[in-house]
Amino acid sequence: MITKVDKNKARLKRHLRVRRKIQGTATRPRLNVFRSSKHIYAQLIDDVAGVTLASASTLDKELSEGIANGGNVEAARKVGELIAKRAQDKGFKNVVFDRGGYLYHGRVQALADAAREAGLEF
Repeated sequence: MITKVDKNKARLKRHLRVRRKIQGTATRPRLNVFRSSKHIYAQLIDDVAGVTLASASTLDKELSEGIANGGNVEAARKVGELIAKRAQDKGFKNVVFDRGGYLYHGRVQALADAAREAGLEF
């Protein structure tokens, strides 16, 4: 009997494989990306202390009024710019990028490129 592969389980498996190698610290937090079909989320995480330092998503009031659809590349760019702005306001310039098991393509790539253009280094 052939079983159907659960895409999210496979993504989580990839994410855990990557997470064994990278870790966010207080001086260089991890920029984590999560995408759903309707929205995209980004967090700066200090894994040593286990705290979220900053976050941004298409659900934020700053962005939700300016975008019609939270699940497209343009929305991801705006989230990337916003997370970079919030990171720099808290004094972070260098981060470790965690694509969350997703391919570095499309919305994930757009968020990363926008964050780099806005001043984050990774």
